[in-house]
Amino acid sequence: MLGNRTWDEWIAHYATSHQHPVNRFCHTIGIPMILLSLVVGVVAMIAAVFGPTRLGLLALTLFVGGWAFQFVGHAFEGKPPEFFSDWRFLLVGTRWWAAKIRGRA
Repeated sequence: MLGNRTWDEWIAHYATSHQHPVNRFCHTIGIPMILLSLVVGVVAMIAAVFGPTRLGLLALTLFVGGWAFQFVGHAFEGKPPEFFSDWRFLLVGTRWWAAKIRGRA
């Protein structure tokens, strides 16, 4: 799945398209919003079995808001998102975020 690259090589490539400070900030906020939206969405589906909730709306808001941050950041960067060229960068972005939080990206 990694295409003969290590995670470190994928993250290094990803980082080359995420140099602008505004883009890095937007991704630092947007990526966890998207991940949280997925968790809330699963909880919303489970909770819907027991009755109506507003969790689905929260999940959708987090998902759309997170992606808005991503695309605003790329507008400042002046480069398209890496996943336009390779879907695997959707996974690499989460690894980049984790590395950034740990001070390694």
